[in-house]
Amino acid sequence: MPRARAGKEEGDTPKGRAPTRRKDAGERLTIDGHEVSISNPQKVLFPDAGHTKLDLVRYYLAVAQGALRGAGGRPNVLVRYPNGVGEEFFYQKRAPTSRPEWIEVVSLKFPSGRTAEEIVPRDSAALVWMANLGCLELHPHPVRAENLDYPDELRVDLDPVPGIEWPQIQQVARVVQETLDDLGLVGWIKTSGSRGMHVIVRIEQRWTFPEVRRAALAMAREVERRAPKLATSKWWKEERHGVFLDYNQNAKDRTVASAYSVRPRPDARVSAPISWKELDQCDPADFTLVTMPARYAAIGDPHDGIDDAVCSLDKLLDVSARHEREGQGDAPWPPHYRKQEGEPSRVQPSRARKESADTTGSKPRRVSRHPLIEIGRAKKKEDALAGLERWKERHPDAASHLQPADVLVDAMRGRFTTWTRIRVNLQHVPVDVRPAQEPLDPDENPLQDAWGMGDRDT
Repeated sequence: MPRARAGKEEGDTPKGRAPTRRKDAGERLTIDGHEVSISNPQKVLFPDAGHTKLDLVRYYLAVAQGALRGAGGRPNVLVRYPNGVGEEFFYQKRAPTSRPEWIEVVSLKFPSGRTAEEIVPRDSAALVWMANLGCLELHPHPVRAENLDYPDELRVDLDPVPGIEWPQIQQVARVVQETLDDLGLVGWIKTSGSRGMHVIVRIEQRWTFPEVRRAALAMAREVERRAPKLATSKWWKEERHGVFLDYNQNAKDRTVASAYSVRPRPDARVSAPISWKELDQCDPADFTLVTMPARYAAIGDPHDGIDDAVCSLDKLLDVSARHEREGQGDAPWPPHYRKQEGEPSRVQPSRARKESADTTGSKPRRVSRHPLIEIGRAKKKEDALAGLERWKERHPDAASHLQPADVLVDAMRGRFTTWTRIRVNLQHVPVDVRPAQEPLDPDENPLQDAWGMGDRDT
């Protein structure tokens, strides 16, 4: 159990013992037999809510058992916010070379062929050590450190397109539950801490990453079949509607925020495990760094039995085989993965070539299925969105016809950092008022600017 050394610092640790004030204004905690130093504990990480690094540490101590149930024993990507929410953040796969000897690591090989040692948290002390690095979030891979080639999780990621409200996400989650039940699978639901939901299924470690991903694709298509107006399995954003079931989150090297992970939201919202009975009444805004410890103390972890409910993918893979026979083969992979056997074209529909010829026998010409234009690219999302607002001011007639899903906000990841691209689908804008492609605003070059310090191998 966490233990804190006596000291004179104001405020108690979750176990009621005051930490020691160090000369460098840090804190020194003894947790699970390990000494963990907290540098600059009063640094504010959530400016709107006023939460500090020490608040983050106390949170993870309060929910440690539940957080480790989701992220423990697995390699984790470090997503670091050294100066808090709203400031620079970066992904770091390689474990810091300067780390305590008791911090466990495991070597992973990525699709690019590169390898890296990643952190494997096993106890509360490791969670606190990660929090001291500014890791607000927990991003584990769906494998155990002892068996890196065979996932033990199927992840059903419900990702709403812009404009979709929470009730529709709840509706789709119910369809997911019904589908899982019909396939003999046990799903454990949680809010994502952002706009969506995740349903986790513990599975036997018998299937490879491509097989688990293919099962997730079958799941997405089956939910779409049952609720075609509410959900979609379409990979390209310009084709999506409703709630997208992101099957590619099951590809190797992909991670999602795990249970009890704090998210970089102004209110310090967290990814909250809930029971299926709570689904219809829950509000994701109710689950924060402040409220979750009390909930955890009162009801425990709704995912307490997840490791005892290990499932087989056989029936779901049978559905995948049926889809294949019916002509629904593989679907697009993320762009940085190697082209897969049987994968359809990765050219987005708006750029797809459609063979057509006029009566004069001219050569084939490009016909755009979706009239897509790019607005801007920026290091910060808010700067990219500001460029969108300027575009709307320049083209009010076109902007008045846009639907929420017509604005495509792409979170792009390079090797070292992230950036935002804004595109607009003009499909609902009358042809005579559609603006042409303009110079990007803003036009920051993410491929040349050396943003961030982390390492984002693929």
